[in-house]
Amino acid sequence: MKELMGDAEFDHELVVDLALSVGAAVVWWFDFATGNFAWLSGLDQMLGMAGADEEQLRSSIAELIAPLTVAAQAAPVWQDFELEQPCRLATGDIRWIQLRARVSEQNGGRSLVGVAIDVTGQHLQQQAMTDLADRYRLLVDLSPDAIVVHEAGRVVYANPAAVRFVRASSDAEILHRPITDFVHPDSVIAMQRRIAELGEPGAASEPADAVLLRFDGGTVEVESVSVRTTWEGRPAFQVIMRDVTEQKAAAAAVNYQATLVAHVSDALIATTADGVVTSWNPSAETVYSRSAADAIGQPIQHAVGASLDPAAILESGGVAQAVHYRSDGSALAVRVSVAPMTDGYVLICADETARRRAEQHFTAVVAAIEEGVMVIGPSGLVESVNPAAERILTIQEHVAVGTPITAAQFFDEAGGRIPEADYPSAHTRLTGEPQHGRIVRVDRAHKPSIWLSVSSRAINADGTPPTAVVVSFTDITERRMIDGQLEHEATHDALTGLFNRTVTIDRLSPTARGHRSGHTAVLFIDLDKFKVINDSLGHSAGDEVLKVVGTRLSNSARRGDVVGRLGGDEFVVVAYGITTTDEATALADHIRSELNKPISADGRNLYVDASIGIVIADQHDTRDGADLLRDADLAMYQAKTQGRGRHAFFDVDLRERTHRRLRLEQDLREAPRTGQLWMAYQPITDLRTGTTSTVEGLLRWAHPEHGLISPAEFIPIAEESDLINRIGVHMLHTAACEIVALRAGLPDLQLTVNLSARQLDDPLLVHTVRNVLRSTGLPAQAVCLEITESALMRDPVVAGRTLAALRELGVQLAIDDFGTGYSSLAQLLTLPLDMLKIDRSFIAGLGESEDAKAIVTSIIAMAHAVDLTVVAEGVEQEFQLDILRGLKCDQAQGYLVGRPVPAAEVDLVLRRSF
Repeated sequence: MKELMGDAEFDHELVVDLALSVGAAVVWWFDFATGNFAWLSGLDQMLGMAGADEEQLRSSIAELIAPLTVAAQAAPVWQDFELEQPCRLATGDIRWIQLRARVSEQNGGRSLVGVAIDVTGQHLQQQAMTDLADRYRLLVDLSPDAIVVHEAGRVVYANPAAVRFVRASSDAEILHRPITDFVHPDSVIAMQRRIAELGEPGAASEPADAVLLRFDGGTVEVESVSVRTTWEGRPAFQVIMRDVTEQKAAAAAVNYQATLVAHVSDALIATTADGVVTSWNPSAETVYSRSAADAIGQPIQHAVGASLDPAAILESGGVAQAVHYRSDGSALAVRVSVAPMTDGYVLICADETARRRAEQHFTAVVAAIEEGVMVIGPSGLVESVNPAAERILTIQEHVAVGTPITAAQFFDEAGGRIPEADYPSAHTRLTGEPQHGRIVRVDRAHKPSIWLSVSSRAINADGTPPTAVVVSFTDITERRMIDGQLEHEATHDALTGLFNRTVTIDRLSPTARGHRSGHTAVLFIDLDKFKVINDSLGHSAGDEVLKVVGTRLSNSARRGDVVGRLGGDEFVVVAYGITTTDEATALADHIRSELNKPISADGRNLYVDASIGIVIADQHDTRDGADLLRDADLAMYQAKTQGRGRHAFFDVDLRERTHRRLRLEQDLREAPRTGQLWMAYQPITDLRTGTTSTVEGLLRWAHPEHGLISPAEFIPIAEESDLINRIGVHMLHTAACEIVALRAGLPDLQLTVNLSARQLDDPLLVHTVRNVLRSTGLPAQAVCLEITESALMRDPVVAGRTLAALRELGVQLAIDDFGTGYSSLAQLLTLPLDMLKIDRSFIAGLGESEDAKAIVTSIIAMAHAVDLTVVAEGVEQEFQLDILRGLKCDQAQGYLVGRPVPAAEVDLVLRRSF
């Protein structure tokens, strides 16, 4: 062999490279041109053919490397090949040979040079690992215990038992979800604490109880063990859980039985067949005043202080009445029940001493109670009467006993005579069915009639009718009178005596309206500025006004109409038989005319007016009373928005507008979170330099269903629903972030944003502005906050304090819409302002009205006199811009200067000059 290799032209460098790549190996070589191959010594031992003749060895080697020689025929030079082949030895064992080869070209000839290495050990080790993994996987999959692996808090593996534990349909519902989704909140903290203590791989926690959440809403109790492991090279935790629900239920049942024995009120005693006590529960200690230590081991007769033969009681039926004695000698009336056990008896000794005593006292109790009690025999005759019954019915027992109960006449609540067969006692006596709280009126001889609440019950509920009956009754005459008063109070307003809301809604129901001819008009009346009377003169004066209003409304309404008070200063008149809207209008005018008359209260004349909303409903209108009141309320608010002291009719458009407003309010609550709100920026130009370095941030709402919503629509909704503060924070933070980004290319860019009156009242406003500036990095001097003139004038003192605190942050302050709030510059001098923005209504008049120009001239001059920068709003025409320059106005804003644009387009807008 060696000579053969010596004769071959051999690529020794290639052989060395292959040999080094695999360690210990035997080299072989194949010539593509001749088909000859050769090998170094040692390959025969590797193939288990030591001593075999060369032809046999050559045949085996040729078969072994054949897949490589075929594959390498057309392969390029230096292409590598690798193959693992099984080789069956003469002993029958399998040896795995790894062949690695590379195509070589020497002196124009192509050959395949390779090495062979015995990898049987590695193969067996890998197979063993695979078998072990398969066995482990099979064990895990078939385990009755739930096994999961969670990595970074999320489930990455769950065996079938875990799927069953949580009632999932498959492991797909479990995988990649947080492990805490399946752990009861009460068990989460303990679980997290256990796994936090597992610092090293392989570390395991002590078994601990936990509760899992199931997909069907139930829970399962488990005993769990957590083990620190790895998953795809990352730290993870394997959790093994055993269902202990049945185990705990069994333990609970045992505990329950033990507790029952320990806490049952009767004495529970166990004895041997010879009557020796083997068990004595705590109740036996209490009943007999004898401890278990003194009783156990003693004959039962000694323990209970009397003769007692369990076998004899069992033979006579298992139950006996007896007299036993406590350890102190006092007697006990006892009912003894006996049951056999395998090696003795169980005795239940019920102490009936108290019951016997109670029976003795029963007669005295019945005689003493205030409720009338009579016993009626199976034949319907009175058998006994207690003193209360004598007093209530004005009868005497010795006269009543033996007479039929039907001798007394009973009447129902409608005044009709009740048939004798339907008397409560007769019904129960003949059917066995009890009667509870039957209200009847009873006529008494020479006495006024009384009302009784009567109940009857069979004395022996298991008896066959007719049976004896006990009848009890209470005099409710006085209560009936009180109930009548309460019924009136339940349906009428306590202050005015008018119908209350409940009755009003009932009288507006389709059923109630269906009995009336014509249309029904609902007039919802709300007093204007009634709060002023209440706040200035007190509630007593306010109550007096409401009483007078109630009286006037009742007098103003037509006969048959309903007048009600809904609460506060809200009233309603329901007018039936209305034929036209003019008739409803005339009624509303008449009501307002009556209410406008002076009301005398506390020695002064007071005047009120009302806003009235009107709804007209025909007989076929399906709206219920609450719906009609709601629609009339909407119309009333419409009347108030038109200037108070008016009336307005409801229409569908009004409801739609209201519904849209409600829907927008709900959607506006989610708008900041869902990214629907965005900022547009309108440039403000310096009229002296013609440059633009300031933009005003304007909030925009892109509604997913309605598109762009006008700020004129959603800003009032935000202010009225107290959403403005949350939205204002969102707007300020968004604008600050976007301006900071823009200042990277426009370092002098300034931002102005509006503050509403509600925001100015927010005690957290200054804190909010400070946090926004700090978190976004926007310099305070680059921000100007605009406050409307009307907001400042609501409470100048509070506004001044808030503005002073904002000024301390370093921001600039501007008064917006100047000229619309009836203030003066003298008032504004007390506030720390930097800028004044002239309302667009004055700018629109420039060039058309000399008065408008005179006003703008005066505002600019006065503002400059106190060092305020003046900005003209709403500039839309070139001539307006020219006039403003001539008046020395500092800055201008409007569509002529630039429309509001998104942040991405601000850079292009600012490049324009004027």
